[in-house]
Amino acid sequence: EKHLMLMKNYLSTLGTNEAIPASLSIKIESGIPPSIGLASSSAVFSAFAMAFSGLIEAALSKEQISVLARLGSGSACRGAYDGFTAISNSDSDSIDGAVCVQIANEDHWMLHNIILVPSMEAKKVGTSKGHTTAATSPHFQERVEAIQSKRQQECIDAIKKKDFEKLQAVSEEDCMDMHNVMQTQDPPLQYLSDDTYRIIDEVKELREAEHLPVLFTMDAGPTVHLFCTDEARDRIAAFAHSQEGCNVFETHVGKGAVIL
Repeated sequence: EKHLMLMKNYLSTLGTNEAIPASLSIKIESGIPPSIGLASSSAVFSAFAMAFSGLIEAALSKEQISVLARLGSGSACRGAYDGFTAISNSDSDSIDGAVCVQIANEDHWMLHNIILVPSMEAKKVGTSKGHTTAATSPHFQERVEAIQSKRQQECIDAIKKKDFEKLQAVSEEDCMDMHNVMQTQDPPLQYLSDDTYRIIDEVKELREAEHLPVLFTMDAGPTVHLFCTDEARDRIAAFAHSQEGCNVFETHVGKGAVIL
């Protein structure tokens, strides 16, 4: 209901606020388990926004659809585009002050994501609630400044140049920095488990021993995402499936949300 209200507010700025009917019946089916670090809300709200864009006679741009999605979940705006995307944040406090932009399409660079889920148990503190106290960490502002001054652009450049080593360095640095912020905020959030740290250590050892292009990253949960190129995909998948007690999901760079 809150997302619907926010979407109506944004659509009113575009002169299309009547596009959403006063009475709605909405059914959501998702194959992504919630609250385990798989961005389930991102998937749902990007699909949600794309579906509502289909009700509007005047076609919305991808950027405008990304705003609709972002109003439900910040990271959901990525689903408006295919391939590689980034969130562009302006200095404006307006409702469309942050939009998603495409870095490269889905054919630019095939990267696979082999996902290891140590626990299917939903996390006790949701991402949205955790965000509200992130600024209490003494490391919060430093991380924000690092992202704005260099990390995001380094990541974008690495993707454009297909520089996996650079992508690995910036992704892992910011991932661990993010969890350091969460672990030092008040109250602290400890999303990573012993299994998470064990998997990270084993991936580092495997990467060094076999010279594999693979990087690790985590969302707000114990789940470990292993991004790799085609040449490492089979080996990393075998490693993932050898981990006892872990559920494994496999995906890759592809298309964003679509209307069926």
